[in-house]
Amino acid sequence: MESHESPQLDAATLERVNSVSLLKTLAISLKEIGESHAVMEVTVTDIHANYLGGAHGGLIATLADTVSFFPRHLLPSGLICTTTNLNVTYVRPAPLGETLTARSELLHLGRRTASVACRIVNGEGKLVAHSSATLMILGQADERGNP
Repeated sequence: MESHESPQLDAATLERVNSVSLLKTLAISLKEIGESHAVMEVTVTDIHANYLGGAHGGLIATLADTVSFFPRHLLPSGLICTTTNLNVTYVRPAPLGETLTARSELLHLGRRTASVACRIVNGEGKLVAHSSATLMILGQADERGNP
């Protein structure tokens, strides 16, 4: 595709999202697309480790940012958007072997922006991090998936 061509936007389904190269590389998987929420999971392994041996903050930020796009009214409905702001608060470390579950909630959907909150918990349900994201609405894909 030449740089001036618009990319085609395929419907965001569990299968298509889970085939995205970055998510496959990081072993992050989309588990659920809800009307106003989405759920993703990752188990912390050596590829995610920081210098101290736990989950790198970048993994947690990537998880929070990514899950924010998948409540049904956003990408799954063909709404094209991009992150304009992401604020992540880290509460506790996540050691190797820990499974992290991120759940996003669509708080507001306007004509130009969307506000999304996210909670990331460990296998015991304890809060590891929380985030807020602002997404800019760029448009709606047409019936063929073109922006």
